[in-house]
Amino acid sequence: MGGYRRRGRLGPAVPIAPGARVDKFEVFFDLVFVFSFFIITRATAANISGRQLLHAGLVLAVLWWIWVVHSLVATRVRLGEGYVPVLMVIAMAALFAFALALPQAFTDPKRGTAGPMLVAISYVVVRGIHMILYQHVVRDSPQERRQLRRFAPELAASIVLLLAAALVPPLIAEPDQAAMVRDALWIAVVLVQYATGFIVGTWGWGVTSAEHWTERYDLILIIALGESVISVGVGGNLLVGKPVTWPAVAAASLGIFFTAALWWAHFDFIGPAARIALHAAEGGPRVAMARDAYAYLYLPMIAAVILFSIGSEEILHQITDPAGGPAQRIEGPAVPMLFGGVICYLAANMLFQLRTLHTVTWTRVGVLVVLAAALPIGQHLPALGALTLLTAICVGLVAVEVLVMSESRHALRSAVFQERTVHEAHEADFRADWHLKEPDEPTTP
Repeated sequence: MGGYRRRGRLGPAVPIAPGARVDKFEVFFDLVFVFSFFIITRATAANISGRQLLHAGLVLAVLWWIWVVHSLVATRVRLGEGYVPVLMVIAMAALFAFALALPQAFTDPKRGTAGPMLVAISYVVVRGIHMILYQHVVRDSPQERRQLRRFAPELAASIVLLLAAALVPPLIAEPDQAAMVRDALWIAVVLVQYATGFIVGTWGWGVTSAEHWTERYDLILIIALGESVISVGVGGNLLVGKPVTWPAVAAASLGIFFTAALWWAHFDFIGPAARIALHAAEGGPRVAMARDAYAYLYLPMIAAVILFSIGSEEILHQITDPAGGPAQRIEGPAVPMLFGGVICYLAANMLFQLRTLHTVTWTRVGVLVVLAAALPIGQHLPALGALTLLTAICVGLVAVEVLVMSESRHALRSAVFQERTVHEAHEADFRADWHLKEPDEPTTP
C-alpha cells in the first residue's frame, strides 16, 4: 500500500498482514475502554432505575460503535507503528474525556451543557481521527473510498444528533419534556449507527486477518469480564478497607467462580471454533460474519456483563452491610439484574454460536430455562443463597459440557494444535531464510 511514504522521522503507516495478531498498542488503547465500562457501571449502580438502565444502554451502544469503527481501522493499519500512535494517543485522550463526561450526559438539562457538550466534542475528535486514518489507508482503492463515503451520512447524523442532545433540551422549559427529547435524540443516534452497518452492507470491505479480528474482540470481552471483578471488589468500595468476614470472602469467591464459568462458556469451545469458522469464510461472507457475530452480538454480551456486575455488587453490599448481613433477604433489583445479566449473556452467546457455527447446544437452552426458573427462587433467598444458586447453575453448565462435549473439545484442540504447529514451522523457515540472506538482498514474499 502507499502508506509506506515517510511521515517525518516517525515512519510510515504499516498495513495489516493476513496473519497479523493484535499489537501491544491496541491493548494499551483498551485501557480507556476499561475505564469507560467502569464509569458506566458506577454511574448506573449509584441510582438504579429503569431510566438509568436505558441511559446506560444508550451510552454503552454509542461507546461500542466507537469500538467497532476503531476495530475497522485496526484491520487495515497497525496502530502501534509509524506515525499512527501519535494520532491514537490523541484519540485516547478524547475517549477518556468522553468517558469522564458520561455521568453528566443525562443530568438535568437546566444544570448546563458542559457535560453533554464534552461528550459530543470528544466523539467528534475520536471519530475524526478514525476517519482520517481510514481515508489514508484506502486512498489508493477507489472501491473502498466509495464504500467509506457511504458511511459519511452516519458520521454527520451522529454528530448533529449528539450536539442537538446537548443544546436543545436546555431550551425546553418543561423538565420532563426536555428529558424525553434528549433521550429520543440519543436513541436516534444509536438507530442511525447500527442501521448503517446493515444498509451499507459488506460490499467493498475486507477482513485481512481473521486472527487479528477475532483476537481483538475476544480481548475486549475478557477486559469486560475483568472489569466486573474490579467494579465489585474495588469500585464499589465494598470489601477494600472493611473488616474481613467469612461471608464477604465467600461471596467474593462465588463471584469469581461464576464469572470464570461465563468465561469458560465462551472461550473453551465456542470462541476458538468461531475463529476457525471466520478463517474459513472468504470475501463477503467473512465480512458479514465479522459484522454480525462480533461487531453486533458482542454488544449484548458486554451489556450483560455490566448488568450482572451491578447485581452482584448490590448483593455484596448487602452481605457486607452490618445492618443487613448474608442471612437477610435481598430487596430491590439486585437479583433480577444478576440473573437477568447472566441470561442475557448466555442468550447472546447462543446467537453468536448460531451465526458462526450454525449450531445450537442443548445444554445452553437448558440452562436458560433453569436460570429463568431459578430467578423467582433467588428473590426469596438470603443474599449469599442467591449468589450460591447462580454460581451452582453456571458451574454446573461447565461441568455438563465438559462431559457431553468431550469428543468435540478434544477434536477442536487437536485441530488448533496442528494449525499452530504448521504456522510455527512456516515462521521458522521464513526466519531461517531471512537470516541467510545478504543484508541488502530483498526478502522474497
